[in-house]
Amino acid sequence: MKKIPRISGLYAITPDTWDTERLVQQVASVLAGGASIVQYRHKGGHAALRRAQAAALVEECRARGALFLVNDDVELALEVGADGVHLGRQDMAVMEARQRLGVNAVIGASCYNELWRGDRAAAAGADYLAFGSFFPSSTKPHAQRATFDILSEARRRWHLPLVAIGGITVTNAGSLIECGADALAVISALFDADDAQAAAREFTQLFEHRLPA
Repeated sequence: MKKIPRISGLYAITPDTWDTERLVQQVASVLAGGASIVQYRHKGGHAALRRAQAAALVEECRARGALFLVNDDVELALEVGADGVHLGRQDMAVMEARQRLGVNAVIGASCYNELWRGDRAAAAGADYLAFGSFFPSSTKPHAQRATFDILSEARRRWHLPLVAIGGITVTNAGSLIECGADALAVISALFDADDAQAAAREFTQLFEHRLPA
C-alpha cells in the first residue's frame, strides 16, 4: 500500500538564483528552522544549473528528513531522485507524471482559485492540492487571487492535504491555517529574510499551536 509522507507545516519554495552555494546554505537554514518540505523552482535556469542545484538540495533535504519536490520538471525529479513533483496547469498531467515517477512519488497540483481543478487533480491521484494566490505576491504579481472560502470548501470536499500559497507572511499566515491549510508555501518571507532560520521558526511555531483536526 502506498505510504505518503505527511504534507504539513512550512513548505519552502526556492527563489530563482544562480548562486548554488548560497541557495544550499539558505535551504539548510530554512530546514534548521523547521521546514518539512522544499520545492525546487527555477524558471530561468539552464539545464546543467538546475540539475546541479536540484542534486545538491535533494541531499540536504534527505539529511534533514524533509521532502524534496521539483517544480514542473518530472524528468529532473527522476534524475536527481526527488520525492516527487509539483505540477501546474501547463505541466505534465498528474496521471502521466504518476506513470513516470511511480506509485510512491508525491505529486501535488496547483488549483489556483478553481475548485474544479481540485476535483480533477484529486480524481487523477494527486497527493495534495495547492490553492492561491491568497495575498499579493512579488514572485507572481499577476497571479489569480483566491479567497479564504475556497480553503474551507476544499476542506469539506476532499480528505487530501491542502497547501496555501501566495504572498504569505507570518502576520497573515494564521488565518490560512484557521481556514484549513495543512501547509504554507512560502518564498519571499523566507529567502528574503535577514535570518532565514529564524523566519522559518516563526512559521513552524504557528503550526505548533494548531488544534488537532
